[in-house]
Amino acid sequence: MTDRSGTMTGAVDRAMALPARVGGAALATAVRGLKLARPDEKPLHPRGDYFRGTVTRFGGGDSGVPWLDDTGTDEVVVRMSRAIGLPRPWPDVRGIALRLQLGDRESDLLFATTGWGRLTRFLLTAAWKADRQPYTTLLPYRTPQGPVVLGLRPDGQGVFHLERAFGTGEWKPFGRLVLDGRYAGPALSFDPIAAPVPGLPPYAWVAALRRPSYRTAQKGRSGAAQPTPGDHTERGGPV
Repeated sequence: MTDRSGTMTGAVDRAMALPARVGGAALATAVRGLKLARPDEKPLHPRGDYFRGTVTRFGGGDSGVPWLDDTGTDEVVVRMSRAIGLPRPWPDVRGIALRLQLGDRESDLLFATTGWGRLTRFLLTAAWKADRQPYTTLLPYRTPQGPVVLGLRPDGQGVFHLERAFGTGEWKPFGRLVLDGRYAGPALSFDPIAAPVPGLPPYAWVAALRRPSYRTAQKGRSGAAQPTPGDHTERGGPV
């Protein structure tokens, strides 16, 4: 499973091009349906809780991506939300979005509740609580060593362990995310396709699958609103 020559990557992108376009159109249609159902709210992740956080990276990796392999500390803004916006006590697909400040640029990562196994890491799951179930990026990023999936494992105390896995391979830790307190700035629109982490570009088929729904969800939004509180603050804590 290697991307060194780019040959395999190009072949996979070509093979996935049509399914990705069809899937992207279907997702965009579903998002349009949600917008019609609740025109006064965002169709996905309508409410969220925002926090300041710190990502500490341990280094020692072998992915060929500096952000994954090197030591470092990054300031982040974290949004925790329900994807569909179902009311409590119903479970929902939980989302964690990160806005990283990497030097003079901002980059986004999106995680959703999934399984943690070799196949279930690619399957969305609903969760009752935000700090009881693992999260992954669901779809892979391109690296010199092959497709990599990123994951977050909560410990229930406001700390999330960052791990990465090549495809269906073994998870390996590379850092941790600690929530430091409330974020009081404006609400943010996250887009990991337009603002990827340096060295972690999306595959062309992943961009084709995701971009239509992102554009549909963001159409007509100014992005200037204040954060709308969700339900992720429990017992005075961040999760």
